[in-house]
Amino acid sequence: MSHPAPDTPLYPLLGIARHRIGIDGNGVTTLVAGAGCPLQCRFCINQEILRNKSGSMITPQGLFERVQIDDLYFRATGGGVTFGGGESLLHAAFIRDFRSLCPSDWKIRAETSLAVPKENVRIAAAAVDEFIVDCKDPDPVRYSAYTGGDVSLMMDNLHLLQDLVGPQRIIVRVPLIPGFNTVSDRDDNARLLRDMGFEKLDLFEYVTSKISHNGDSPQIY
Repeated sequence: MSHPAPDTPLYPLLGIARHRIGIDGNGVTTLVAGAGCPLQCRFCINQEILRNKSGSMITPQGLFERVQIDDLYFRATGGGVTFGGGESLLHAAFIRDFRSLCPSDWKIRAETSLAVPKENVRIAAAAVDEFIVDCKDPDPVRYSAYTGGDVSLMMDNLHLLQDLVGPQRIIVRVPLIPGFNTVSDRDDNARLLRDMGFEKLDLFEYVTSKISHNGDSPQIY
């Protein structure tokens, strides 16, 4: 059995979802979910990722061999592979190496909170065709209350990504988060992002349909 070179980046794979349409970018896409996230979002829909810090480790070649079954769908529809999680850009070097194995007409996308080191953003910018940025809320107080993180890192990386790839390759998700911001807040957030030059905004609302009373975060469906 061959073993990967010591410097081969590995991806903590949690799961692969095939034949997704209109969810993770244009065309037919395959979502590749990875473990690990630097944030602690109160309404996280992927609590398993926060509990399960390590997935099944896979090499770029190993992942390519698993997803290439849908090559014809990707080529015919302008689809491809979308990395999610968790925080996809924690694994920017893996995405870079995976991209080098893929046909050039596959679209590689990354769903990200941008709560990562700047170097990860630079690496990803050279490999990813489209970024889906979940900004949560640009307000420092609301962002910290909801994610436990520092909004300045996200905003600095958003400016950096815009400089590196341009706004046309970035979709910014702008949520209404019950209990954390209001419709007016979300409208202000969207206005701020448009003033920054972003045109591709996805405004939506978190729907909390089941709230736990034992201190756990609500489940979102």
